[in-house]
Amino acid sequence: MFYEMRRKRQLLTSGECEDILNKGTSGVLALYGSNGYPYAVPLSYVYSDGWIYFHSAITGHKIDAIKFCPKASFCVTGSDNVVPGEYTTYFSSVIVFGGIHILDNKEEKMEAIKKLAVKYAASTSEKDMLSVINKEWEHFCITGLLIEHMSGKKAKELIK
Repeated sequence: MFYEMRRKRQLLTSGECEDILNKGTSGVLALYGSNGYPYAVPLSYVYSDGWIYFHSAITGHKIDAIKFCPKASFCVTGSDNVVPGEYTTYFSSVIVFGGIHILDNKEEKMEAIKKLAVKYAASTSEKDMLSVINKEWEHFCITGLLIEHMSGKKAKELIK
C-alpha cells in the first residue's frame, strides 16, 4: 500500500520520527482538492498518541478538501542545514499518511485544542487558556489525522 524507502541506510527509527513530530512547530498538510488539484497547506499542529491535530476555520478550502477525500499526508522537517560547498542540505524529515477527520465530539475537540494550546502557549495559565478556548469555541474546528503509515529520512551525511 505504501512505498518502501529505497535508501534504507537513511531511514529514521519510529522513535526518531516521533521526536521530530514532537519538536516540530509546523508542517505541510497535503490533501486531494475537490477541484482535482493537490492542496498543500502549511499548518501548526500537535502530535499525540498516533494522531496529529490541527485547528482550522469552520469553512474553507481545507475543510472542503477533507470532506471530499479524507486521505492525507503531512510532512515535517526536523532539520535543514544548507551546506553551500557541497550543494546540498543536511536534513531530517518525517512524512505521515492517514485519514483526516473533523472532530465532532466535544470532549475530543476540547482535549485536542488543549494539547495545541499547551504546545504553543505553555506558559499560559489553564484559566487563561480555557477563557480563550471558550471565547472562540464556536468559530473553529479541530481536525485529527490518524497515522496509518509513518517514515522518516535523514541526509546520508548525518548517518553515524
